[in-house]
Amino acid sequence: MLTAAVVRTGPPSGRRTFTHWSFSPTAATVPPIRARVRAVLEAWRISLDLSGTLLLAVSELVTNVVRHAASVADRLRVTVTFGGGWLRLDVADGDPSLPHVGPVDLEAEGGRGLAIVGLLVAEAGGEVSVVADRRGKTVRVCLPVV
Repeated sequence: MLTAAVVRTGPPSGRRTFTHWSFSPTAATVPPIRARVRAVLEAWRISLDLSGTLLLAVSELVTNVVRHAASVADRLRVTVTFGGGWLRLDVADGDPSLPHVGPVDLEAEGGRGLAIVGLLVAEAGGEVSVVADRRGKTVRVCLPVV
């Protein structure tokens, strides 16, 4: 079942604004989350290059929550923020375990998503970070907007 809470807030144009959603972590939520993020990026007139990078990131990060944290986390939160020359994506869940980032096994069927996101984000001049505490973790993608 897809349930979401949408909050749109922020100062007038030219300043920081954000959009936030909360979902149950199921595979069925990945396409609607991606579609919502795409609509927000289009409304904010973000370039196709940055949009493509952020859309890949949201797909991979939400899929990771579904695959690795859904048994522990009953909700996942997605926040997209724009302002101050930066576009930021936060994907948070209730599992404090850090994502495994190690050597990529080229023969494996999975396990490359976070590495690919990291490479594309770095290529765009941005960064990926993870913050965790006992309540869960947030994977953050920051991209410069020029």
